[in-house]
Amino acid sequence: MLEHTPTYQELIALVGEPLFEVWATLCSAIDERYDMNRQWASGGKAWEYEYKYRRGGKTLCALYARKNCVGFMVIFGESERAKFEADRDTYSEEIQRAYDDARTYRDGRWVMFEPSDTSLFEDFMRLLAIKRKPNVSRK
Repeated sequence: MLEHTPTYQELIALVGEPLFEVWATLCSAIDERYDMNRQWASGGKAWEYEYKYRRGGKTLCALYARKNCVGFMVIFGESERAKFEADRDTYSEEIQRAYDDARTYRDGRWVMFEPSDTSLFEDFMRLLAIKRKPNVSRK
């Protein structure tokens, strides 16, 4: 947990206005589909901040922020990897490349994206649906 949660102004100063818009739009898309707990934390060595979406002790995804960069991470367990791999050809080449380049650890494959715009968001939502069915009905 962070002692100080960053304000919108602090995030804009850190990542820049265009990437803050990417961050805010991604958060909005997740919030539209999922009722999750949200948790700010230090981003470790590579990132300034981490913003996790969790529910029932399980992480759906996490967003990361550092100077002029936004990250979006999804960790796929064994059964989730099988679901992605069975359907991989329906995802963009960028999604497939990030998946292939990701490291696999004992607890899953950690796939990190650094979106510069919203063009991959439809694929991001499909990736999240592999991990957990949306639990907020869209209007």
